[in-house]
Amino acid sequence: MLEVLAPLEQWVSRHVSLPTALVTPLVILATALLADGFTRLVIWRAAQWLSRTRSRWDDVALWAIRRPLWVGIWGVALIALTGLVGKRLSLTWVAAHAPTALWLFTLVMLGWFGIRLTREVERRLVFPPPRHPARPLDASMASAISKLVGALILTLVVLAALQALGMSPSGLLAFGGVGGLVVGFAARNVLANFFGGLAIHLDNPFKVGDWIRSPDRDIEGVVEDIGWRLTRIRGFDTRPLYVPNMMFGSMVVVNPSRMHNRRIKERIGLRYADLDKVASVTRRIREYLEQHDDIESDDLCMAYFQHFGESNLDILIHAYTRTTDWATHQAIQEAVLLRCADIATEAGAVVAIPARELHVAGPRAETPVPAREASATRHHDESPSSPPSSRRGTPPRRDSQDRDTDQDSDV
Repeated sequence: MLEVLAPLEQWVSRHVSLPTALVTPLVILATALLADGFTRLVIWRAAQWLSRTRSRWDDVALWAIRRPLWVGIWGVALIALTGLVGKRLSLTWVAAHAPTALWLFTLVMLGWFGIRLTREVERRLVFPPPRHPARPLDASMASAISKLVGALILTLVVLAALQALGMSPSGLLAFGGVGGLVVGFAARNVLANFFGGLAIHLDNPFKVGDWIRSPDRDIEGVVEDIGWRLTRIRGFDTRPLYVPNMMFGSMVVVNPSRMHNRRIKERIGLRYADLDKVASVTRRIREYLEQHDDIESDDLCMAYFQHFGESNLDILIHAYTRTTDWATHQAIQEAVLLRCADIATEAGAVVAIPARELHVAGPRAETPVPAREASATRHHDESPSSPPSSRRGTPPRRDSQDRDTDQDSDV
């Protein structure tokens, strides 16, 4: 590059009264300033103007090249000045490696531009212009494509940079073939997570923004990012949860965000005294559910007497709401349950509460005792010194005086 500027340096030194040593640096700086001004006035404003059009791709490359081009202009100027200084001061190593540094810097800028271009393309795939008829692509699929292309660009840049540094590509490939097994065995978990992330992008069991949960693991929340090694999930307690991608290959994942409807499944209990009103209540509830604007009438919609409970008659209410929004579903379910309670009240029934009826027996009535038996009982209780035989019912032995008295009374 300095050889190209040599004729210009000689022409300027003949027509302008400047030292020869300052001509080339000033030319380099002037060229960089002109390129920078052109970038700001033309490319940047053209990108802003094209972003207002209905076209989807006309400004993508301009937005992607803005920063790499600006950094590249001043980077090339700095490397050129460094090489010039090395040549003028006889710094052999600096002058000899300046072209290599310029080539490496160009590769880095090209790689940066390629990665920015893939991100801009990803953004346009997910968010097309407002007046563009194209349908937006799934964010997870666009992210997967962008990451694959970015990894490919990075690999090519690294191989080209190693070749510029004097390393043979065939040697690198040989090392990759021989050492690949060792590296793969040492980093098997990293590779498992990588292929797990690839499987998530290909199978698409969930995407960014979905609410997922795992019945066999304590995992539930909203997916925020699907990386090549980890998936970030934000729990409902706002704490982030980082799950290795290889775990999704061995666990069950439920994606409630993809449900078509939300279910209402509740039970209402009536008293046993309202058994004759159960049929009327269930019929009116079914009519109410079929006429409700927020209830999906094409799906299973029923209200039937289910079974005899311990303290109530259970009525099963089963229906699906048209919306899948959880807050809206809760509001609809609340309105349905309150209306069902009103229907039971209008039918003369009462919503039962858990209760038990306890029957308590009254005091035992005493049997009346005749007066003669009661007198004998008292006499018996007052003579505890009588012989045991008289207490057992055997008549007492009478002496001779008593027999004489009886004989006199008979005479």
